[in-house]
Amino acid sequence: MKNIVIAAGYATRLGELTKNFPKPLLKIGSSTILDRMLADIDRIPDIDEHIIITNHKFAPIFQQWAQASHYSKPITVIDDGTETNDTRLGAVCDLLLAINGEGQIIGGASGNRQLDDDLLVVAADNILYFSFQEFVDFFHEKHTSCIMCHEQPDIEKLRRTGVIEVDAQMRVLNMEEKPQQPKSHWAVPPFYIYRKEDLDLVRHAVENGCGKDAPGNLAHYMAQKTILHAWPMSAGRFDIGSLDTYYEAQNLFS
Repeated sequence: MKNIVIAAGYATRLGELTKNFPKPLLKIGSSTILDRMLADIDRIPDIDEHIIITNHKFAPIFQQWAQASHYSKPITVIDDGTETNDTRLGAVCDLLLAINGEGQIIGGASGNRQLDDDLLVVAADNILYFSFQEFVDFFHEKHTSCIMCHEQPDIEKLRRTGVIEVDAQMRVLNMEEKPQQPKSHWAVPPFYIYRKEDLDLVRHAVENGCGKDAPGNLAHYMAQKTILHAWPMSAGRFDIGSLDTYYEAQNLFS
């Protein structure tokens, strides 16, 4: 299983803090946002490589970080070639670069190659109160592609995220992106496992109408094409999306 980290955004909501520096590598205490996540994922036996997808502007910074890192699994850094927020590819297209062996590899693997593995796909701007091992265990139990979910009582927050309906076995029956009238309180955070048997569906998602920008667009598309199960998060997460939440995270985790 490959761990693919989507880190090609420009984090414009953090202003000057991320004007010339990637949000995932901002410090939280003695570590970084990304390192806090990888420290957990690196311990999962299924994982055999970390693949970081970034943009051309931040690629040298990620390359330096990767060279200084000491994880047990190798790190590959992929440059998607974009240099501004206006020209960004979108999370789904960045994921396809990694899957299809495209993009410029600037650290780690010796050359481009198509992936034919189960994929853990994660956004790089969250601090979690649980281990991804639980999610991987759920994936092995269900033998399908999987997404995460959590109960969200706030209707306004549900209107800004993906919302799913599930059956008693947590099979996804329906998923809507940013619904004005949410049909459940199950919100979907940006963490997914796509099994290798479903990768052909993923490869052709965009050409068949899947949205490009947010990683949730792909989960929405896949929910219509194959069987997905949703794992209810066993604890919370801290989403760092603004200056206020970044400084709050520093106070909480330093």
